[in-house]
Amino acid sequence: MRTAFGFTPREVRALRALGTPVGVQRVVEAMPYHIGSTAWSPRRVLRERTAHCLEGAIFAAAALRVLGFPPLLLDLEAVQDTDHVVAVFKVRGHWGAIAKSNFSGLRYREPVYRSVRELVMSYFDGYVNLRGERTLRAYSRPVNLRRFDRTHPGWMTTERGSSRRR
Repeated sequence: MRTAFGFTPREVRALRALGTPVGVQRVVEAMPYHIGSTAWSPRRVLRERTAHCLEGAIFAAAALRVLGFPPLLLDLEAVQDTDHVVAVFKVRGHWGAIAKSNFSGLRYREPVYRSVRELVMSYFDGYVNLRGERTLRAYSRPVNLRRFDRTHPGWMTTERGSSRRR
């Protein structure tokens, strides 16, 4: 039996048990970071209990959706470095973020930022490449993953996608 957004009742209970964005971040942070060319769905991340940056952000967006938030992603764009993807949310008109990263400075942000730009700028000092250069240069608008519900139904629960790990 499938319930909310295609998740099983057990999966919905597990996601709802996270309770808040902080709860989602705790789970994402507790997952080992894997380096791979995978594109796992939130269901697969929930089952495997591991994720990389993009998978962690998509998982967080799906978990937030089950908790009643829009599933929003934001891409932090860098030069001479890798991009970083975060799930963003609003509480009482203020922006916060959930992220999976090996770098502690690129993880959770409390919902205290008045604009997306202000939130993004909070990542600037922590966004440093291996040469010690600050590399954050641009960011996307928040992308609502609901837009994929019609074109890619089941994006949160699919078992398709790469399963390779490097």
